[in-house]
Amino acid sequence: MAAVDDTRRSHDVHRPSVAIPQSLPPQPQTMTPIALDMASDRTPAISIDPIALITQECITITSAMRKHARWAQSSVSAILGGGATRLQEKDFLRSSSQSRRSSKGPVILDPGMARLNVPNTSDDENSSLASRWGLRGRKGKSLQDNPLLTAFARLRRDLAGCRDVTAVDAPELLHPFLQVIRSSSTSAAITSLAVISITKFFAYNIITVRSPRISQGMHLLSAAITHCRFEASDTAADEVVLLRILRLMELIISRPEGQLLGDESICEMMSTGLSMCCQSRLSEVLRRSAEMAMVTMCQVVFSRLKSLKVEEIPKSRSRSNTRTTLLSATEELKIEPPMTGSVMGNGEPERPSVDVDGRTSVEGGTGSKVSTEPQNTAAPAKEDEFDNVEPYALPSIKELFRVLIDLLDPHDKTHTDAMRIMALRIIDVALEVSGPSIAKQPVLAALVQDDLCRHLFQLVRSDNMVLLNSSLRVAGTLLATCRRLLKLQQELFLSYLVACLHPRVDIPQEPGIDPSLYEGVPQSPKLVKPAPSQPSSGRSTPVPIKDRQKLGLEGGTRRPEAREAMVESIGTLVRIPGFMVELFLNYDCEVDRQDLCEDMVGLLSRNAFPDSATWSTTNVPPLCLDSLLSFIQFMAERLVHETPAWARERIDKLRLQRARKKIIKSGASKFNDDPKAGVAYLVRNGIIENPDDPVQVAQFLKGTSHVSKKVLGEFITKKSNEPLLVAFIGLFDFEDKRIDEALREVLGSFRLPGEAALIERIVNNFTEKYCRTVSPEEIADKDAAFVLAYAIIMLNTDLYNPNVAKTQKRMSYEDFARNLRGVNAGKDFSPELLQDIYEAIKENEIILPDEHENKHAFEYAWKELLLKTHNAGSLELCDTNAFDAEMFKATWKPIVATLCYVFMSASDDAVFSRVVVGFDQCAQIAAKYGVTEAFDRIVYSVSHISGLAAEIPPSTSLNTEVQVGKKRIMVSEMAVRLGRDFRAQLATVLLFRILQGHEEAVGDTWIYVVRILRNLFVNSLITLPKFEQDGFEDLGPIPLQPPSQVIDRDGRLSDSGIFSTFTSYLSSYAADDPPEPSEEELENTLSCVDCVKACRPDTVLQHMASLPASQIKSIVSALLSQMEEMSPVVTVKPERPMPVTVRVNGHRMPKAGPEYDPGSVFLLELATLLTLRDDKTIAAAGEQLTGALQNAVRDASNLHPLAASRVVLYLLELLRYSYTYDFMRAPVVLHAISSFDDTVLDRTASTIIQGFANAIGTSSALRNEITKSPDFWSTLQRLHQHKTEAERVFDILARLSTPSPTKSQDQQALTADNFESAISLANDIASAGSIGSIQEKRRDFAAKHGRQAKPAKPEDIVVVQRATKAVGLIYQLSDRVPGLIDQSHLERNEAWAAYWSPIFRALCAQCVNPCREVRHRALSALQRTLLSETVADEKGTEQDQHTEWTAIFDEVLFPLTLRLLKPEIYQLDPPGMNETRAHMGGLLCKVFLRYLDRLNDIPLLPQSEEGESDDEQEPEGDIDEGQQKASTAKGQGNGNKMTDVWIKILELLDRLMNAGTVVEHQGDALAEAVREGVKNTLLVMDGAGYLGRQEQAALASQTPRSPRSLDEKGEIQIWPETVRRLDRFLPGLVQELFPPEHDPEDGAPAAATADSGGGGGDGGGDENRKPALTVQPGNTAGSRPQTRDGQKETKKVAREGEK
Repeated sequence: MAAVDDTRRSHDVHRPSVAIPQSLPPQPQTMTPIALDMASDRTPAISIDPIALITQECITITSAMRKHARWAQSSVSAILGGGATRLQEKDFLRSSSQSRRSSKGPVILDPGMARLNVPNTSDDENSSLASRWGLRGRKGKSLQDNPLLTAFARLRRDLAGCRDVTAVDAPELLHPFLQVIRSSSTSAAITSLAVISITKFFAYNIITVRSPRISQGMHLLSAAITHCRFEASDTAADEVVLLRILRLMELIISRPEGQLLGDESICEMMSTGLSMCCQSRLSEVLRRSAEMAMVTMCQVVFSRLKSLKVEEIPKSRSRSNTRTTLLSATEELKIEPPMTGSVMGNGEPERPSVDVDGRTSVEGGTGSKVSTEPQNTAAPAKEDEFDNVEPYALPSIKELFRVLIDLLDPHDKTHTDAMRIMALRIIDVALEVSGPSIAKQPVLAALVQDDLCRHLFQLVRSDNMVLLNSSLRVAGTLLATCRRLLKLQQELFLSYLVACLHPRVDIPQEPGIDPSLYEGVPQSPKLVKPAPSQPSSGRSTPVPIKDRQKLGLEGGTRRPEAREAMVESIGTLVRIPGFMVELFLNYDCEVDRQDLCEDMVGLLSRNAFPDSATWSTTNVPPLCLDSLLSFIQFMAERLVHETPAWARERIDKLRLQRARKKIIKSGASKFNDDPKAGVAYLVRNGIIENPDDPVQVAQFLKGTSHVSKKVLGEFITKKSNEPLLVAFIGLFDFEDKRIDEALREVLGSFRLPGEAALIERIVNNFTEKYCRTVSPEEIADKDAAFVLAYAIIMLNTDLYNPNVAKTQKRMSYEDFARNLRGVNAGKDFSPELLQDIYEAIKENEIILPDEHENKHAFEYAWKELLLKTHNAGSLELCDTNAFDAEMFKATWKPIVATLCYVFMSASDDAVFSRVVVGFDQCAQIAAKYGVTEAFDRIVYSVSHISGLAAEIPPSTSLNTEVQVGKKRIMVSEMAVRLGRDFRAQLATVLLFRILQGHEEAVGDTWIYVVRILRNLFVNSLITLPKFEQDGFEDLGPIPLQPPSQVIDRDGRLSDSGIFSTFTSYLSSYAADDPPEPSEEELENTLSCVDCVKACRPDTVLQHMASLPASQIKSIVSALLSQMEEMSPVVTVKPERPMPVTVRVNGHRMPKAGPEYDPGSVFLLELATLLTLRDDKTIAAAGEQLTGALQNAVRDASNLHPLAASRVVLYLLELLRYSYTYDFMRAPVVLHAISSFDDTVLDRTASTIIQGFANAIGTSSALRNEITKSPDFWSTLQRLHQHKTEAERVFDILARLSTPSPTKSQDQQALTADNFESAISLANDIASAGSIGSIQEKRRDFAAKHGRQAKPAKPEDIVVVQRATKAVGLIYQLSDRVPGLIDQSHLERNEAWAAYWSPIFRALCAQCVNPCREVRHRALSALQRTLLSETVADEKGTEQDQHTEWTAIFDEVLFPLTLRLLKPEIYQLDPPGMNETRAHMGGLLCKVFLRYLDRLNDIPLLPQSEEGESDDEQEPEGDIDEGQQKASTAKGQGNGNKMTDVWIKILELLDRLMNAGTVVEHQGDALAEAVREGVKNTLLVMDGAGYLGRQEQAALASQTPRSPRSLDEKGEIQIWPETVRRLDRFLPGLVQELFPPEHDPEDGAPAAATADSGGGGGDGGGDENRKPALTVQPGNTAGSRPQTRDGQKETKKVAREGEK
C-alpha cells in the first residue's frame, strides 16, 4: 500500500481508482481559505453507509426508468449491474489505473457528450454476453441499447469494492445522474429523482471539496443542470423539476465546492436562473423562487470579490470607450436571459437544444436522436478543457453585473418593470455584500459610474411605486458603499431629490407660536435655479411641463407616496455617521459644487414641519425629524473624539474655499443682473485679477456653473466684447472633433442669441478657431467652415422647432445637401460628411441642457458629467469631527428653527423626548465649537417656550403663602401657570440643563436668563446662593415682598365642610381679599417647585461666578439692563416694607411710599457679586456697575429703605475693591452718601457703617483716601447718634485712631487733614454719655432715701461706657500731636492751635458732661494731657522762647473753671459737681506747678507791646556767672507770665471756694482740696524763690535788697498780692505756712526751706500730710546755688502731683 501511495504522490492524479480508499493529496485546483476552512470537516453527514445510499439512489432511478415505456424492454442485466464485456472492463480499469501516470487525465466527457458517445459494441459481443447469461429483452435489445441504464450499472459495479466514499471519483459518481438530467428522453419525474440524488450527495457530504477531480465534476454538474431536458408533462411536474434544479444550483454555489466552478459555469447557471426569473409563462411562485435563489447565489458570487486581486484597466483605455472595451473583453462569456420561450426545453416537438460544445440537435418528444459524429477527436479537447478549469473570478462576476445593469435600462422596451425590479433586488444584495469590493475593481467601478447610475437616476423618476422604491433602495445602497467613486453622480441624485421634495410655500403661522422662533428655514434650496425670465430664442426645443417634471434634473410634482419613499431614501443616507460631513467637505466646501449639505438640512428641516404632510404623507414630517435628529446625534457623539492634528490647516483651507465660493456665487448673481457690475465685484474681491485680460474673464465665465447661460450669451456676443468672445471660444479644445461635434460643445456652454448678427459673430469666431486648430481635410477653407456651421444651426432649428412642422415640411438630408452645394471652395462637401452631420443632428438635438428636460438632455448632461468625473476626483470619505464646527455653523439655523417649531406644536411624549435631546445635543455642539450665535438662539427659543423670560415681570401682588405643618408654599400666578404647562416645564428643565456647564457659550442672551432668574426669585422659587467671593454675610438674604395673605391649613383642617368653604369665599369677597388657592392651584405650584428643583438653578449661578471676565461683563450688562426698565421714580405706590406684620389667614395693609422690588435688589446684588470676583472682572464690568449703583444711591430717597440700604453696601463694597480704577472715586461715593437726608441716612445706617468698616480695613491707600474726605466724617458724625450703629461708628474711629507700629506717620489713618474731625467725632460720642446722669441721679436719690435703685438700661450702660472710651481715645490722640506738628508747615502758634486746641476743647467739653463718670474720666484725661511732656515742647526754650503752650491756662483751664462756676453747669449734677470743682482746683495748682519755671521765663508784655517779639527780652545768662542777674529776673513782679497766671489762679480758686451754697461735707471737701493745692503751690514757689517773701522781709528790716527781688520801679508785688488774695478765701493759711520771723539775723527757722526739693515735693505729693518746713541759715532766695536745680524740683513736684 505504501508503494501505491508513493506512486500516487509522484504522478498527477486526476482520476484515481475507486478501489483506493485512502484520501488523496491536494488537487491543483484553487480554493480560497474560507472554502478550505469550510471543507476541513466534511465527513458524510448520514447515519447509513454512503455506498449503500448511492447504490440505493441508482436502483431508485433505474427502477423508475424501467417502468417507463422507453426502457421497459431492458434485460435483467440492468438489475444485476452488468453490461460491459471483459475486454471493456479491462480497458476501463486500465485507463483508470494509467490515469495516474499520464500527463493528461482520462477522457471525461461532458454529461451531454457522454449521452452521445456511448461505446458502440458489435452485435456479436452483445449476443455472446446475452447467450451466456440466457438473458435477452422482449425485443431482442441488450443493455447496451440503453446507455442511461448502462451508466448506473457500471457505477454500481465500481462501487461494489469501495470502502471509502471520499475516494470515489466525483465525475464517475455524477456521470449516470448527469446523463439522466441532460437526456431529453427522460420524464420530469425521472429527472427530478436524479436532481434529488445529486442534492443528497452534496447535502450529506458524500461529494466534498476534497473528492477526487471535484473541479471537473462541478463543471460537468453545472453544464448538466443548465442544459437539463426532459419530456414535457403537466406544468406542475415540470416546475417541480425546475424548482429542484434551482435548489441544487443554490446549494452547490453556496457550498465550498461551488468556488471551484469556472467562469463559464457561473455564467451558465446565472443565465439559467435569470431565465426562470424572466419567463412570463412560468408561474409567479416559480419566478419568485428563482428570484430568491438568484439572490442567494449572487450573494455568494459577489462575495468572492473580497478575495480577488484588483485588476486595473489598461491605461490606453479611455473613459469614452470603456463600455465597448468591457463588452469586447467578455465576448466569450455571455449571459442572455431569454425573455420568451422555454427555459431549458421540456419536451416540446422539434425544440432545439444546445450542448456544452455548442452543437445543436433536434430531439423528438418520445425518443432521442443521438448524433453519431465521431468523438475520438473532440474528447481530448474537452478533457484538456476540464483539466484546466480555473475557479470563477472577475470575468463571470463582471458579466453577471453587466447583465443585471442592462436589465435596468428604462428605454429598453423588451425589459418589463418586473424584470427591472428583480434586477434591482439582486443588485441591491450584491452591493450590500460587496459594494466596497465592487468599487475597488476598476472594471466594475466603470459599470457603476456610468450604466448603473445612469439607469438608476432615470428610474427614480418612475411613477411605478414598486420600481421607485427598489430604485431608491439600490441608489441608497450604492451611495452607502461606493460613493467614493460617485462624487458627481451623488450630487446629481441628491440634487434631484432635494428639488423634488423641497416645498416652495411659506411656513403657515400657527396660533400661539412666535414666528421668530422658526426663522432660518430656507424657503427653497440653493441648487434650484430660477426659471428663465424670457422665453427661448426659438432655436431650442420647448418641452411640455409634464415631461420636464418627470425627466428633468429639477424636481416636479410627485405623488405623496413617491415623496415619502424619497424621504426614506434620504433618511437612510443621513443615518450613515459620516455622510453629512462628506457632503459638506466634498460639495459645500468646493467652489464648483452645490451646497448639498445645507440643502439637505434645509430640506429635512422644512419637511419636518407638520404642513408638509399636506403634499406628501403624514409619515414624512416624523421621518425628516428623525433624520435631522440623527444628523445632530452623530455630531454630538463625535464631540468626545480627538480632533486630528492635521485638522487645523485643512479647516483654514476650507474656510478660504467657502469664502471664495460665496464671493463667486454672489458675483455670479450680480453678473446675472448686471454683467459689468458682476465683473467689477469679482475684480474687487480678487477672483478676477485683471479685468482687462479677456482670458481671465473668459476662464471664470466658462468655469462657473452659477452664471446664467442666457446672460452669458448676450454678454460675450456684444460687439464691444469681441476680445472676450475670442478668448471664450479659444478655451475649447476641438482636437479630433467633427465640426458639428465642436459646434455642439460651444453651443452647450451658453444660449445662442436670436439675432442673426450675433449668431454670425459667434459662428465666425468659432470657425476661425476650428480651422486653425483642426485643419479638416473635408473643409476647404474658413469660409466653407463658416457656411457649414451656419447650416448646421439652421438644420437644428428646422428639425426641432415645433413651429416649423405646422407650416412646412422638415428638412431632409437631400435638402440639407442641396443647400450646401458648391460652397466648399466651389465644390461640394463629401456626402459622407454631410450624411454623418445630418444623422447626428437628427438623432440628437444641439441643446442647452439647462433649458431642456427630455431624454436627450439627460444623455447630454450625463456625458458632460462623465467628462467632468476625472477632474472632479473621488469623493473623500471621512467620519471625523474635524469639520463638524464649520458644518454646524453653516446648518444650525434651520435645525434650531425646526426643533423650536416641533417643540411648540408637538403633543406626543416621544416627540418631546427626542426634541429635548436634540436641543441638548445642539447646545453641546455649539458650546464645544464656540458657535455663540447658535447657542444664543437655543437659549432664546427655549426661554421663550418656557414662558419665564417675560419682559414685564409677573405680578406678585396676589402671592399667597400656604402653611401646612412646617412646609410653606408660595402660590403665585407664575408658579400656577408653569405648573400646569408641561411644555413650559420641559423647556425650563431643558434650559437649565443646557446652561449647566456651558455658561461660557452664552453670548447676547444673558438677558433672558437674567429675566428667568429674577422671576423665579421674586416668586420665592430660588434663592441667591453663597458665593466664594461673597462679602455680604452680615447683610443676610434678600427679603421678598410679603404675601398678600398667609393661610394656615393646619388651623383649618377641621373646618372643611361645604358651608365653611362657602362662608370663607363670601367673607373674602366681601373684604376684597384675593380668593384662597384651590387644590388644583396648590398642585400646580407643587409641580412648579419640583420642576425648579430639578433645574438646579443654583448650579448655574455658581458657574456664572467662575466665567471669564468678558462673560461677566455681558452678564452684568444684562443684569443692569433690566434695572433700567425698573429704575426708581418718584411715585407713590402701595408699599410692602419688611418686616411687616401679617395676620394669619388674612392680608396686610399697604402703606404709601416707594414700592419694594426684590427683583431689582436681586439683580444688583448678583451684578455686584459677579463684578467683585477678582481684578479682571472689576476691570471689565466695574465701570458700568459703578454708574448704576451711583445713580441708585443718588436717588436713594425714591428707593424703598430695604433697597436703599443694600444698594449703599453694594457701592461701598465695589469701592473697597475697585478704588484703584479710574471709574471709581471715593470722594464721589462719600459725597453721595453724605447727601442723604436724615430719614434715608437712618434707614441705611447699618449698611453704611458696615461698608465703611470693610473699606477702611482693606488697604491703607483706600483708608487714607476715605479718611481725608470731609463727607466721611460728616456721615459718621450723623451716624453716631444712631442707637444701633453708634458702637460700630466708635469702632471705626478707634481703628482709625490706633496707630500702626509698622507704618510711618504718613501712612497712618489720622493725618493733619482729619485730625480735628476725629477729635470732634470722639467728643460727640463722649457727649452722648450724658444719658448716664439720669441713672446717677436715680441712684443718689435712692441712696439718700435708703432705697435700692433700679438697674440701668443695658443700652444706657453701653452708651456711658462708650463715652468713657471716647474720652480715653481723645487722650490717646494727644500722643499724635507732636508728630503732626513736626510734619506740618505751619507756624508754631498755628500748629499748636490746629492740633492741641481740638484736644483740649474736647476734653474741656467733657469735663462739664452731666454724667459723673464721663466727667471724671475727662478731668483725669485732661490732667494727664496737661502734665504730659508733649504739651510744651522744650526744644528751643532758651533761644526761641515758644510760648504758644501758655494757652493751656488762658484757653483751657481758666475757661473750664469759669464754666464749672456757672449755675447751669452746677445744676447738671449738684451732688458731684463740687467734687469736680475740687478736682479742678487741684488741677489748676498742679498744672501751674508743672510749668512754673517756664512761666517764669516768659516775660509778660505790656498790652501796648503784645505784638512785639520775645526776642526783645534780655537773654538769660549762665548760672555761674550771673546768679544775681537771674535772681533779679525771677524776682520781678508783673514782669513775667508766672505772676499773671498765678494771680488768675488765685482769683479762680477764690471763686471756687465762694461759689454758691453746697452741702456741708461737700463744701469741706472742696475747701480742703483747694487749701491743700494752694499750700503745696506756695511751698514750691517759695522754695524756688518765686514769691519774693525773703526780699519783702529784708526790706522790712532795712536789709540791702537783692537786685532780683525788685522790679523796674523798685516795688515787690507778687507776695503782697498773694497774701492779700489768700486772706480772702483761705485766711490764716499764709501765717500757718510762713509764721513771722523772730530774729532774722540769727538765722532762725523761717517759713520756707532752702531745699526746695524736699518739703515742696512732699507737700505737693500728699494733700493729707503737712510737710515739715525748715529754712537753712544763709540759704535764701538771693543766694540759691543753682537756679536750674530749683526748676527740676518744681517739675518733680508737678509729676508727683499728677500721680
